[in-house]
Amino acid sequence: MPATVLVVEDEGDIAILLRYNLEAEGFRVVTAESGDEAQQALAEKLPDLILLDWMLPEISGIELCRRLRARDETAGIPIIMLTARGEEEERVRGLSTGADDYVVKPFSVPELVARIHALLRRANPNLVTTALKVGDLELDRTTHRVRRASRDVHLGPTEYRLLEYLMRHPGRVYSREQLLDGVWGNDVYVDERTVDVHIGRLRRAINRGREVDPIRTVRGAGYAFDERFAANA
Repeated sequence: MPATVLVVEDEGDIAILLRYNLEAEGFRVVTAESGDEAQQALAEKLPDLILLDWMLPEISGIELCRRLRARDETAGIPIIMLTARGEEEERVRGLSTGADDYVVKPFSVPELVARIHALLRRANPNLVTTALKVGDLELDRTTHRVRRASRDVHLGPTEYRLLEYLMRHPGRVYSREQLLDGVWGNDVYVDERTVDVHIGRLRRAINRGREVDPIRTVRGAGYAFDERFAANA
């Protein structure tokens, strides 16, 4: 699955420019026009990176950045601050609040995209590598092949996407609704119970005999790829 970028920008022309260019680069883009909208988007699904405008209505970008860094679930998400403020003290203020990078408007789109790729590589190499490997389980994004130990694992397209989605963030718990949005997409209506059916198929395909199950069920919450799997496999 492509990396998700949350663009928090109240200037419509800039938001459109960013969405167009980021989607052309293969990213999944979610937009918000204010701090309140951004918090609602974050409550629905956590992105892999945030582009955050400094000057926003209701809640400033600086204040939103501070709040995100104070919450465990959002503390590690890379944040690039977008602003017209180019003075050194303002850059220092933005970075000291918790932003990982700082881009002054007007900005070069190719340079911004390069900065996004660089941050994602540092924060989560699984988003940019062609192969995901945890323990004895390996998923190749180029060939769409999955292997466990010395055997090939044959998955249907939905089970493959589920496994890739979960392997990208070992330990993160996804609700059924989040999995539906991330794997099936927002434009497709599927009952939440369908997730359980495909998780069951995925487990039957990747587990043989006494092999450790890498998929963890979190009662009342959803599913996660067990972060302890590599040590126990």
